[in-house]
Amino acid sequence: MKELIVFDLDGTLAQSKSPVDTEMAELLTSLLCIVKVAVISGGAWPQFEKQVLAKLPLDAKLKRLSILPTCGTRFYQFNDQWDSFYADDFDASEKAKINSAFAKAVGLVETHDAKIWGEQVEDRGSQITFSGLGQQAPIDAKRKWDPNFTKRKKIQAILDNLIPEFSVNLGGTTSIDVTKPGIDKAFGIGKLRDTLSVAISDMLFIGDAIFPGGNDYPVQQAGVRSICVRDPEETKRVVQAIIACLSDATSASTKWEEPCSTLN
Repeated sequence: MKELIVFDLDGTLAQSKSPVDTEMAELLTSLLCIVKVAVISGGAWPQFEKQVLAKLPLDAKLKRLSILPTCGTRFYQFNDQWDSFYADDFDASEKAKINSAFAKAVGLVETHDAKIWGEQVEDRGSQITFSGLGQQAPIDAKRKWDPNFTKRKKIQAILDNLIPEFSVNLGGTTSIDVTKPGIDKAFGIGKLRDTLSVAISDMLFIGDAIFPGGNDYPVQQAGVRSICVRDPEETKRVVQAIIACLSDATSASTKWEEPCSTLN
């Protein structure tokens, strides 16, 4: 029986920078009744407040929920209020080097974008994030910009050469995340393991970017059993199956493997 279900946010629980819908909020609330849940994403803390926490009912079992913004470089848990356990922020010189690298890499890759919505580079403290169409771009435009990751992989390759001392991963629909070396979602998984005393083998991860270079891929590399989903609608179906399996497993733990074999 799995003890912790871990989710990516954008593209998995919700559309990019959009709140979870009513059905997803209800499913998460039901899941929290039977198992611990964590959400780890490249987004900053305010995005989690807007996209997830504001949509959960007041009686949700929030003490079972862990929030890890910026790929796990921050960690929040609920104890009458949301408290931050740690933050591993860049210093000024590191930020300057990363911003310079982004400017050069994007300049070398011709993206031919006629319109940008808001700032393209966002300082999230412990992570610097590039958004191809800007932070406020509409979802429809984001989906069309780089559906096959071609543009971002070119930028990522240049960044890997310019700033090899940092971790560079693709995230969300149009974004590239830069964190300190060794700081990715695998780092966040390690924090979950140590803080919650949950073994890697007792976790299940659900995300939409579980491929080499994707910012969910380090979770799989860390040994967490993972399910790759296409979008939030597919996530809902997976969560429904998990709830059914875990509910049955409370009376017979061996039922996890057989009825949920399609989730391997």
